[in-house]
Amino acid sequence: MQKLKLLPTLKEKKRYVVYEVITEKSLDKDISLQIFEKANAFLGLFDGAKAGLQNLVYDKKKQKGIIRVTNNYVDKLKSVLMMITNIEGQNIMIKSVYVSGIINKAKRVI
Repeated sequence: MQKLKLLPTLKEKKRYVVYEVITEKSLDKDISLQIFEKANAFLGLFDGAKAGLQNLVYDKKKQKGIIRVTNNYVDKLKSVLMMITNIEGQNIMIKSVYVSGIINKAKRVI
């Protein structure tokens, strides 16, 4: 049986969103998974699947991270990050810093 390849026009185009977590006290735990779960909860079942969210990198010291998303859902992801105001009983603010189509450029920002 012959394996079929996807045409380049049918592949999903990825974007890498660099975000920064701003808190009153520095957080010791890695909260990137909790941010990812809340983003999936805000987007819902179908939009979360279409967005193709994937948590890639989180730096605890700088409190910055990278989330991969499809190009059609970048604006929705930015709005979801703005809506997250509380994690583990601590008030936080998440700001999107940079959006790139290449992961190496996004890693340079961190």
